[in-house]
Amino acid sequence: MTSPATEEITHPPRDEIELGAVLHALSDPVRLRIVSALAGTGGERTCGSFDVPVTKSTCTHHFKVLREAGVIHQRQEGAARLNALRRDDLDARFPGLLATIFEAASAS
Repeated sequence: MTSPATEEITHPPRDEIELGAVLHALSDPVRLRIVSALAGTGGERTCGSFDVPVTKSTCTHHFKVLREAGVIHQRQEGAARLNALRRDDLDARFPGLLATIFEAASAS
């Protein structure tokens, strides 16, 4: 078994990001909150820096769903995992999708 520090982090290539997976990932309020926070910072954030009302293990699951859907990019730095929104990839693949989702989320 590999430790989290040595586990290979895989991401779907831009051309393999699927709309259904992205919409599913963003349909959860906690994941949408994480993505909105990433969009607001424009940089990388550690998993523990998000104010979300879930346990650490549940938060880890949410990050995995976002990464596997192609919404975020994760990289290991020491003991921390850094997360960044894949805005360029998502905008290229699905123009206007993120903006529309963020607008709809802020209106509700």
